[in-house]
Amino acid sequence: MYIIIGKEGQLAKELAALLGEKAVCLGRHDIELSNVQGIEAALADYDVSAIINASAYTAVDRAESEPEAAYLINQTAVGNLARYANEHGVHLVHVSTDYVFSGQKGSPYLPTDTLSPLGVYGASKAAGECELRSVLPDNSCILRTSWVYSRFGNNFVKTMLRLMQERETLSVVDDQIGSPTEASGLARACIEAAQKKLSGVHHYTDEGVASWYDFANAIQDLALEYGILHKRIPIVPIPSAAFPTPAKRPSYSVLDKQSLRCAFTGLNGRHWRLSLQEMLGTLADKPQ
Repeated sequence: MYIIIGKEGQLAKELAALLGEKAVCLGRHDIELSNVQGIEAALADYDVSAIINASAYTAVDRAESEPEAAYLINQTAVGNLARYANEHGVHLVHVSTDYVFSGQKGSPYLPTDTLSPLGVYGASKAAGECELRSVLPDNSCILRTSWVYSRFGNNFVKTMLRLMQERETLSVVDDQIGSPTEASGLARACIEAAQKKLSGVHHYTDEGVASWYDFANAIQDLALEYGILHKRIPIVPIPSAAFPTPAKRPSYSVLDKQSLRCAFTGLNGRHWRLSLQEMLGTLADKPQ
């Protein structure tokens, strides 16, 4: 039985859709992650074959004012899951983030590059990675990803669609570069990592790179094509300095995926534009 942690999130919902009856999804009301005893109690009735930790504190700006909450979920809970997995001989797949890097490198980040987070969110995720590798180095896999979106939940794509309906113009930063990643592909990578008991740190994103401005334009173009939107609005590129936030973001957080390509011989990631096209096509099939 696969145990998916974080059932409220978009990745967990994609995992559940793919795994069906092979998985049990647990959320914050189902499992106490602040101590190992809570995990033992929640999982006592299951024959656990693997754990996929899709839970995270992801409020990047709010983390600056409530670091304890960020570290509780992104470090303490991860360490406790690792201790449970170590005790029971269970493989653990943990999803991390491009925000563990500063974005100053200027070329795609390798899994082995030194962690250099800019804010509390990234630092808490980096701390979780370090704790996992310390407790469970040989029976765990860290999958770093970036700019995740899905048909489920709240994300950049959903926000852009809403704002494009509500506003006459939209300003989007054009100096942060990364790789948009549709969650169903990430979910498949998590499942394969669990099935193969992959170890170490690896990167998974969709292919290609974009700025948030590029991404927003692609969203509008496809949403108009599919009839999700009915009018085009101007999208204005702005620098990050014109849109100050409590937390700094990496300016370039493209991730090198070569190690995962070697581990998954059949892994052929799709370009982010194709993934976006499929996701918006799914939304277009639903009543608007």
